[in-house]
Amino acid sequence: MAIAKAERLMNLALCLLGTRRPLSKRELRESIEAYLEAGSDDSFNRMFERDKDDLRELGLVIETVENLDGETGYLARRDSNRLPPITLDAEEAAALGLAAKVWQQARLAGAASGALQKLRAAGLPEDVDPYGAHGALEPRIPVHEAAFEPLMLACRDRRPVVFDYRKANAAQPGARHVEPWALECWRGHWYLAGWDRDRGAERVFRLSRITGKVRSRSGRFTVPVPDVVTVRETVASWAGESADRSARIRLRSGAGYPLRAKATTVRELGDGWDELEIPYGHGLDAWLVEFGPDVVVLEPAELRADVVDRLRAVAKG
Repeated sequence: MAIAKAERLMNLALCLLGTRRPLSKRELRESIEAYLEAGSDDSFNRMFERDKDDLRELGLVIETVENLDGETGYLARRDSNRLPPITLDAEEAAALGLAAKVWQQARLAGAASGALQKLRAAGLPEDVDPYGAHGALEPRIPVHEAAFEPLMLACRDRRPVVFDYRKANAAQPGARHVEPWALECWRGHWYLAGWDRDRGAERVFRLSRITGKVRSRSGRFTVPVPDVVTVRETVASWAGESADRSARIRLRSGAGYPLRAKATTVRELGDGWDELEIPYGHGLDAWLVEFGPDVVVLEPAELRADVVDRLRAVAKG
C-alpha cells in the first residue's frame, strides 16, 4: 500500500513538472494508471485531492489555473520548484531551530520538524545543535482560531477565499471575498492582510471575527501581491499606536483593562466610574464600541459622534 501510494505521488509529480501547460483532472486521470483504476469519479477525486495536498506538504509548488472555458488545470513550474544550494552557519541554524519550536499546533509542529529534517538532508551539519545556544528560550505563538490553517495554506498557494466576517459595528457577519496575502500576529491576535474584491481595496481582517468555515475559490489573483505587506503597521494605526492627539473617556471601574493599559492618565470619579485619557488614532471608535456600555466618550465630539453612529448601526441590526 505504501509503495503504491509513493509510486502514485511520484507519477503525479512528474506529470505536473513535465507539462508546459496546465493539465485538467481528466488529463491527469488518463495519464496515471492508479487513477484509471479508481472505481468511480468520486473515488478518483478524493484520491487526487489527497495526493495533491500530500505533494504540497512535501514542498512541491502546484499552481491552480482556470482556462477560458472555466476548466481548472494544474501544473508545477520548474522555476518555482528549484532551490539553490543551502548553506547555513551555526547561528542561522539556531534561528531556524527556534522557529521550529514556536508552533504549538500539532500540524504546524510536524511541518516544522519535517523542514529541519529536509535541511539536514540538504547539508546542515549534524553536529550543529539548533537549540543548544538558546536552550533557555521557549518561544510560543498560540493559534486558537480555526480560520488560521486554511488561510495560511491559501496565502502559501495564492488561492482566493471567501469567509463570513463580523465587523465591530455590525450585528450580523457578512461575506468577504479576499485574495489573501499574509498573516501576522500582533499583541496576541492574528490578522490577515489581503485584497478585498468586493471593495476593491487592501483590507486587514482580525481572525477572531471570522465566523464559520473559510472556503477556497478557483482562479488567479486579480491584483499583484505587494513585496511588503504592512499588517502590523496597519493594525497599530487602527489601535491608535501612531496617534498624535488624545481622547477623554469614562470607563466603568473594573472593566476595559486594554484601555487602561494604553491610558496616559487615570482619575477615579466615584460611583463606579473612572476617567481616562487615551491616544486617539484611526479606528479608535470601532475599538471603543467593543466595550459596549462600559465606555462613554467625553471628547472630542467627533469621536463621540462616530461611536454613537456605530452603536446605532448595531442596534438596528
